[in-house]
Amino acid sequence: MMDVQSLKLQPRAVIGKKVKELRRQGIVPVHMYGKGTEPLALQVENQVLQRVLTIAGTNIPLSVEVDGKEGDSLCFVREVQRHPVTEGLLHVDFMSVDVAETVQAEVPIVISGNAPAVLEMGGTLLQPLQSLLVESLPMNIPPSFELDVSQLDDFEKGIFVRDVATAADVTMVTDPDELIARVSAPRIDVEDVAAEPEEGVEEGDEEGDEEAAAGEGASAEASER
Repeated sequence: MMDVQSLKLQPRAVIGKKVKELRRQGIVPVHMYGKGTEPLALQVENQVLQRVLTIAGTNIPLSVEVDGKEGDSLCFVREVQRHPVTEGLLHVDFMSVDVAETVQAEVPIVISGNAPAVLEMGGTLLQPLQSLLVESLPMNIPPSFELDVSQLDDFEKGIFVRDVATAADVTMVTDPDELIARVSAPRIDVEDVAAEPEEGVEEGDEEGDEEAAAGEGASAEASER
């Protein structure tokens, strides 16, 4: 069972376009919603939220306390809006969940080890999937999946979702046949290959052929005269 991070939120009276002023003050507007609960407009300091998001991501539950309300709620981060240029936080949604009901969450993939096909054969490691969707009770969702790529010693091998081991209380939702990682062969530059002289043909031979062709032309011209 994972450790639960704590986060304290404050009620928010400012809504609509006026939230821009909150952001200027270093405060991020957030929403909290969930099954059987009334949606709440809340806010939190940017620095506090940034620190929690770095640790929790979208798959680690948070113990969320709201000023003025008794008790706390178990929540997941469900949507993070960022500025398209500065990447600054604009808005975050939190979904409260029942600890006794299963939920789905995206669990990040962490690559470890070195692929021999990269180190020894000059290949490139490809990772089409960055996370896996699982279903489990909130407190049983793994923080990450660590995959060792040292088994990738040629260009034919790959690591698929079906190769990932999960606990008995965690169900993999992502298609088991999806590729997670493999090593692609080095690309051969067609221009470089075309520039290489054909085997058995020397530059001198080409010059000799041109001279012979010129000589034959001169002889033919003399005979016509």
